[in-house]
Amino acid sequence: MKHSLMDDIGVLLLRHSYTVKTLTGSSFDMVARKESRVLLIKVLEDANSITEEYAESMKNLSSYIDASPVVVAEKAGRLLEDGVVYSRFGVYTFNYSTFSSCLESRFPIIVSTKAGFAASVIGGRLRQQREEKGLSLGAIARKVGVSKRMVAKYESSSSDVSLRSAIALNRLFGSEIFGKVDIFRVAKETLGVKPSVIARKYYELGFRAADTRKAPFDVVAKLERELILTEVSKSKPNPHLESLQQLLGADALVILDKNTGSADYSERNKKKLPSLQKRDFLGIGSAKELIKFLREFEE
Repeated sequence: MKHSLMDDIGVLLLRHSYTVKTLTGSSFDMVARKESRVLLIKVLEDANSITEEYAESMKNLSSYIDASPVVVAEKAGRLLEDGVVYSRFGVYTFNYSTFSSCLESRFPIIVSTKAGFAASVIGGRLRQQREEKGLSLGAIARKVGVSKRMVAKYESSSSDVSLRSAIALNRLFGSEIFGKVDIFRVAKETLGVKPSVIARKYYELGFRAADTRKAPFDVVAKLERELILTEVSKSKPNPHLESLQQLLGADALVILDKNTGSADYSERNKKKLPSLQKRDFLGIGSAKELIKFLREFEE
């Protein structure tokens, strides 16, 4: 069932002019790009199977590649509702229908919270609409079934309202008074675990860097516009690494483990991706020196 959903999502993305890379054995199933927008997608039958560690890994990696991490699933214990955004440890989660609407820039206004479904009212827009219609706070309160004080609170700032109140307000003023959920927001970096030797070296060179979990590369590093996907290899590089670096407009680097002999890493692999012995990488003196090495390989 998951593979069928993945196929449907892949076709949907292609129809919306995204370039799509499907992965196997990774913490995410797809990377899709359209111009500057990058999506990191996990496809699940049941979104409840995602762990906090998994979600943090997706968010952290997304922050480096300026991507939006999302989970597309069929259920979370029970079927996901159309037009509703759920969350799994801070990663937006929704069904295929909702995802399709978002790709057409029809963003949902309903979110699932611990208290149930809710919507966010934009206070200034509600006040403007109420005044234009000549309605009092009391009149709105009676129609929505809340107190005048609550309506005043709605107008004073952005407030979450229950689904019942949202439906009543929508009937009065339309959907423009509600904040839409932009599922394409870029993730923010999260706190990582103790960095590896390779990640620490990138820090020394002035990069931001993070070890990845179950990705086609082991370390992601960024310095201004320079993005490097790094694999620490004992034999041949991950087959997805080259296509991913092309899709993301990144550089790729293979660091050969000290136990890797030249015979293990073929000349063919060396010609496709730049590689360094681990001791040589650790001996690099500056970010400029590393970037120069990568640029010379391109030539």
